[in-house]
Amino acid sequence: MIRLPFIAASLLLAAAATAAPRDVGAPAPTSDLFHGVQVDDPYRQLENVRDPAVAAWMKARAREARRTLDTIPGRPAMARRVTQLMAEAGTRLGTVQRRPGERLFYEKRGARDDQFRLYVRDGARERLLVDPLAAAPRGTPHAIDYFEASPGGRYVAYGLSAGGSEDAQLYVVDAATGRRVLGPVSRAQYGNVAWLDDESGFFFTRLRATAADAPPAAKYAGARAVFVRLGRDPEKAPVALSFETPGVVIDEAQDAPGVMPVPGTGWALALVSHGTDHELAAWVAPLADAAAGTARWKPLFGREAGVTALQTVGERLFLLSHRDAPRYRLLETTVTAGLDAARVRVPEGEGVLTGLARGADALYLRRRDGSASSLLRLPLASDGRPEEVALPVRGAFEMEGADPRLPGVMLALQGWTEPERLWSVKPGADGTVAVTDTQLLRPGRVPGAGRYVVREVLVPGHDGAKVPLAIVHRADLKPDGSAPTLLWGYASYGMTNEPWYSATRLAWLEKGGVFAVANPRGSGAFGEDWYRAGLRETKPNSWKDFIAAGEYLIAQHYTSPARLSAWGGSAGGVLVGRAITERPDLFGAAVISVGALDMVRAELEPNGPPNIPEFGSVATEQGFRALLAMSSYHQVRDGVRYPAVLLTHGINDARVEVWQSLKMAARLRQATASGKPVLLRLDYDGGHGGGATRAQQAAEITDIYAFLRWQATGSAR
Repeated sequence: MIRLPFIAASLLLAAAATAAPRDVGAPAPTSDLFHGVQVDDPYRQLENVRDPAVAAWMKARAREARRTLDTIPGRPAMARRVTQLMAEAGTRLGTVQRRPGERLFYEKRGARDDQFRLYVRDGARERLLVDPLAAAPRGTPHAIDYFEASPGGRYVAYGLSAGGSEDAQLYVVDAATGRRVLGPVSRAQYGNVAWLDDESGFFFTRLRATAADAPPAAKYAGARAVFVRLGRDPEKAPVALSFETPGVVIDEAQDAPGVMPVPGTGWALALVSHGTDHELAAWVAPLADAAAGTARWKPLFGREAGVTALQTVGERLFLLSHRDAPRYRLLETTVTAGLDAARVRVPEGEGVLTGLARGADALYLRRRDGSASSLLRLPLASDGRPEEVALPVRGAFEMEGADPRLPGVMLALQGWTEPERLWSVKPGADGTVAVTDTQLLRPGRVPGAGRYVVREVLVPGHDGAKVPLAIVHRADLKPDGSAPTLLWGYASYGMTNEPWYSATRLAWLEKGGVFAVANPRGSGAFGEDWYRAGLRETKPNSWKDFIAAGEYLIAQHYTSPARLSAWGGSAGGVLVGRAITERPDLFGAAVISVGALDMVRAELEPNGPPNIPEFGSVATEQGFRALLAMSSYHQVRDGVRYPAVLLTHGINDARVEVWQSLKMAARLRQATASGKPVLLRLDYDGGHGGGATRAQQAAEITDIYAFLRWQATGSAR
């Protein structure tokens, strides 16, 4: 995913552009000059999606895609099967939060529900608290973007947005009655809600109001953390932390500030993330001063400390850091001493420490060993070493329901062929740790359970580096090179594709298809070094590793180039877009969902400046050359036989502007010599994917699988 958290537009617009032609789908002689290099941009006019001519072009391309997709042989049957699999998959859960008194808050989508709803459970009694679709009288999909229950469970703050836009408005409701206590409060996209212990108010990160004529890249600039006291006007909330706060270093264009009370103490932490960087900078001040907007923040550590996660136990401060430890280690200090007094509690090991949560009894750490993750428990009452907790499934998990007043933690655990379940991890009176199924998440029937196998291998990359590749297929697959094979990848922000279960994936696998997942450099498969080997100037390693994975699948006789497809989304658009432009002969088809494709212009987007740490900026020659190399749109060449390409995008996307897909579609359509289709599938009620309804998800996955099978075999059957 491209993350949220402006460089002046004059740095990017170095040469004049001609006026948009009447036929906006035809190339126009537009170019820019960057550091002595002329860069052509023949479809610049498509960036203006408010132009009636561009809007008409979009609708025409969307209708064309719809007609083509609807006439694929076997698509109706594929649609029925995808819908059936989604229904049989049973209940799905989102975030789960525990509070004292056996109170649970969670998002749930039942087998017949079209959207996730927010529920509260007291013991065995479940109540619907927030139904986002109730806020959509005109049929526009609404979604809950985030929520945070107050420490005692009396209130819940949540963000609600429409049409996949993620432009959230903040509300607070009484958990006992569902009565609205606060809201709507606008410009609440970030959330970062952090309640006081006494539940009288909370900090949250709010965007600054921008003028109607402000450039798009100013949208997320100048965010600030404010303190809202219940019963008072949130528009007059004191600013606890901003780029204007004395003594705190915050980049107005790229940084996201947040304030977190330290539970059980009189302290507050100021936490600042720099764009999409993982590393945090932190300051400390008295909580009362922070709430009043008068805090004089004392520095604790900067981004150079390599801290990516933290937890507090009273004034004790635990930090997950990769400084001098690319696979991470756990440090302990205090909220007043900072790193000067830090000691190592869990040293760097063979696995990668990837997560940290705190219960009343212990710290819980997630460690990735290869592709699967293990759980470590570090008791708070001793200076001992952490112990591994045996888990019922080898796979991946998210730690849910951690609360400093409650023992244990919950795990949303799943594998490549194992549906997600929610497990409770709790210490017993005798010191043993029990792992039990909460029964809160009950997966439905798994068709063909035991019929599928997973093979995890290390594939030699272009320079000999070993690239993790997971391959899922039917056990009776014959390696004769004929299987339609789908290769998925992402490889950005250090995010690793760990094992995940998808019911709809069976619609691909049961027909004899192979589903493969690569973790090239740029992911975090082997820690910080692996991530930074696919970052900015080293980004070519990402798509070269991905290409090597495709070559491996062919060499091992899973498939052939005509039947090999690539799929990536968001920042994975860089990966797949550059793979098919560098090796168009290797792939028969590709899907790019909400893809980042014109990286030279990307920092002009609302979400562009926060992504500069990940991809670079054209403001420097080194940054420009890296961006040009990874910009798929600029690497398309006339007369090349490109694969069939399906580009999907929601027009309300808050993370990657829809014009990126428009420009790539137009350029490929004009350049390709293969005669294969280039389709632009647009969702006018969708965004980046978050908040999509069940119907939207089913329609899109049907189109993707039908399109790729059609290209591989001539039919979706």
